[in-house]
Amino acid sequence: MENVLSGGSPKGNCNFDPLSPIREWLDRLSVQNETLAHRICRWVPAQCPFERDIVLFGRKVAHIPPLCKLNPLFEEVVSLRFRALCYLADECGEDISQYC
Repeated sequence: MENVLSGGSPKGNCNFDPLSPIREWLDRLSVQNETLAHRICRWVPAQCPFERDIVLFGRKVAHIPPLCKLNPLFEEVVSLRFRALCYLADECGEDISQYC
């Protein structure tokens, strides 16, 4: 009964993760193609595009924090972008400063 009152499941741990197959697929995705690596680097931003400062009459009134971390696949997508950047720099010998 104590487990139920503390918010736990009465039958034990229930770790239902419907995004698990997508997470595993993104983690296993290997970047071995220059075109794919360039596309990933273009599509996945280097920093969160939602973070903003709200300025009114030249004064900062409010700040909207980066909301990207609310994305349940954030870590996997950032990791994929990092692998693509590493492939372009290490394997292809390209300058990746345009993606930073």
